[in-house]
Amino acid sequence: METRIAVMGIIVEDTDSVESLNSVLHDYGAYIIGRMGIPYRDRSLSIVSIAIDAPQDVIATLAGKIGNISGISVKTAYSNKIFNESV
Repeated sequence: METRIAVMGIIVEDTDSVESLNSVLHDYGAYIIGRMGIPYRDRSLSIVSIAIDAPQDVIATLAGKIGNISGISVKTAYSNKIFNESV
């Protein structure tokens, strides 16, 4: 199985969507290396970054699910290096 390292930048503009975001991230917890959340109270939003090590299709699916949550936007940056993991 080939995996890649990626970083997802997530902007949460609607706090009512946080529960949905956390649920999706929990479902992909086995792939998440680390997570950092920064509340930006002056602008009434939060910034979340996720480091992930997963197959490219899993990363894309996660980004799609996050992007479909109302009030949330996401962008993903991928490492160029591909890792081969034995299953």
